Amino acid sequence: MTVQEKDAAAGQVSRGAAEIYEDVFVPALFGQFGPMLAEAAGIRAGMQVLDVATGTGVAARAAAARGAAVTATDINEGMLAVARPLAPGVAFRRADAEALPFPDEAFDAVTCQFGLMFFGDRAAALREMARVTRPGGHVAVAVFDSWPKSPGYCDLIPLVGEIVGPAGAEALKAPFCLGDRTRIAALFAAAGLHDPQITLRTGEVRHPSMAAWLDTEIGGWTLAEMVDDGMMDRLRSAAPEPLGHYLNADGSVSFATRAIFAVARARKDQ
Repeated sequence: MTVQEKDAAAGQVSRGAAEIYEDVFVPALFGQFGPMLAEAAGIRAGMQVLDVATGTGVAARAAAARGAAVTATDINEGMLAVARPLAPGVAFRRADAEALPFPDEAFDAVTCQFGLMFFGDRAAALREMARVTRPGGHVAVAVFDSWPKSPGYCDLIPLVGEIVGPAGAEALKAPFCLGDRTRIAALFAAAGLHDPQITLRTGEVRHPSMAAWLDTEIGGWTLAEMVDDGMMDRLRSAAPEPLGHYLNADGSVSFATRAIFAVARARKDQ
């Protein structure tokens, strides 16, 4: 596995890709789920909240908007460099989700939006989230549904596989690898978080054009370091046939997006 493939599997992106992520991907996709996750976690004013794998701080900002005191961590310095100036009231720290640098029961709630799928030891990361959550507080996680059940991506991933190759397709599949409720429940149980409430939330992906969709998917996410200019040209040329049915009359692109939310209460015996 190349360095680029390893980075893609771990969700690592450059500073430039993080800027594209925030400027384009957040309004197109990720931003709508931050308030949903804050609501699911029961976040309210005065609470101490931790957001793990914060990226550019989408869920952290949503928690802060509810009046919580928010700490946010990410292993990716490129993401944190973009996040910090956007939310000066949030305490951002570089930290591994599997070894959180906080004492036991330090937070009233812990959130993790679209990060769990990239951790090397997901059960260990969930155990850490449970450890730093006060008894009765919520651990709330969002992951994407599986890619075959995800409009847009169920057609884009095979196209990327044809043009970029199998490694490119696998990189684009990485964010969807936990789209299975049974698997999520098992991970929570392994972390001592029993009987999670698991629900499906639906949002909408919107891009101003087909080209904007492709540029965002490649430039602002896991494929950023794997696709050269020639591959991008071939993707743009080939896209209208398999992806054309997502086009609207005005040339914009839109389709539903499905996220699985899992929320559990921390217990005294964590």
